[in-house]
Amino acid sequence: MKHQLDWSSYESAGQGDAYAGIPATGGNFAKAVAVCISDRLCQRKPKGVMCPSYRATDDPAHSPGGRVLVLKAALNGELGDTPFADPRLAEAMDLCIGCKGCKRECANQVDMAAIKIEYQAQRNAALGISRRERLFAALPRLLQHRALVRTLIRLRNRVPLIATLGELWLGISARRTLPAPSTEPYRPPASPATGERDVIIFVDTFARHFDPAIAEAAHAVLSAAGYRVTTLGPAAGDAEPDRPLCCGRTYLSLGQVDAARHEARRMQAALRPALAAGTPIVGLEPSCILSLRDDHLKLGLGPEADALAKQVYLFEEFIARENDRKHLQLKLKPLPAGKTLVHGHCHQKAVGAMKSLRKVLRLIPEFEFEFIEASCCGMSGSFGLDAEHRDISLQMAELDLFPALRKAPDAPVLANGFSCRHQIREGAGREPMHVAILLRQALA
Repeated sequence: MKHQLDWSSYESAGQGDAYAGIPATGGNFAKAVAVCISDRLCQRKPKGVMCPSYRATDDPAHSPGGRVLVLKAALNGELGDTPFADPRLAEAMDLCIGCKGCKRECANQVDMAAIKIEYQAQRNAALGISRRERLFAALPRLLQHRALVRTLIRLRNRVPLIATLGELWLGISARRTLPAPSTEPYRPPASPATGERDVIIFVDTFARHFDPAIAEAAHAVLSAAGYRVTTLGPAAGDAEPDRPLCCGRTYLSLGQVDAARHEARRMQAALRPALAAGTPIVGLEPSCILSLRDDHLKLGLGPEADALAKQVYLFEEFIARENDRKHLQLKLKPLPAGKTLVHGHCHQKAVGAMKSLRKVLRLIPEFEFEFIEASCCGMSGSFGLDAEHRDISLQMAELDLFPALRKAPDAPVLANGFSCRHQIREGAGREPMHVAILLRQALA
């Protein structure tokens, strides 16, 4: 098979006895699959991230180990000459939501989220890309026409007949509302940046077009903390200078690897001066920023991707790091009394970034908070909007997240993930906030 992702990091894998039968075909990708040693840790239900689809279905076939069995069969030729088009493999991979929990909690760190991307890319090559997946993946480009997109989404959300037709034609659940772009996108402050140290904010597609207040709050907090803040824009000579930068996450999650690689190269070109100068790059959306640190390393982008992975931070990671280094000049005041519930994005949990969030929340005087012990919220990008996935998406949220919210009906909710906030807003009727908004409220 021709790999769509770079699996060379597994080239020397499988030389010991820690691998359970490397398939006959698939090369280094097969070795990544064979990392699973079938210890069934993914089929237990302790608190943690792994594995929301197994927890919701109680079916071992929808665990990472269950998927590995079918992937091995496919790579061993047991599913015919076109295994990635086989419905048995599609059924096995269908409920993997790319939460990255198995990469953290599996004893051998099987990377099922990346395996799912490769699978999806191979399936796209065999069967083509559906209308729905083209639409969702191309969201960053479609938002160049944000006024039209906003009008269409608002109309669809208000008119049940249009939502029903959308489900029939595109497979987008008519029982879901779609997030609509804000009236105006994020625009950097017109005043010149001041401060003692430089930092660059990467404003992702979701913050730019749907939640610009988050980017505005992050800019205000970093400025108040003594940083000279600039917003990342396209490089000189970019073929699309008027189109904002995108990490490519929407393409990547749906297996459209070439398009994701194009977006990643645009970002690399824009960041070369910052990488050379050692300027920190700070982002707001966990799935975007952690893609730069993880998934982009499998796109074959060269040493610049490795350099960027070491120089890019989630907003709360950067605040926590600078506080540890005694660089932070952030004066905060107490907020109204009461406990805030905190739901972490599954990628934050998978890379251990919740520790930084905890440190940042402790900077606010007298602030009370409680982390919700839950796996993925179930929305997972566009997954929860799919007609066939809507119910299982809500089942995942009902495992731990929604019950915790119902136990504290008046508590404010903090959630940094765009999809998490949408799931909480729609499924629990609460209005969650990003930590950047919270810190701006706490500025003295």
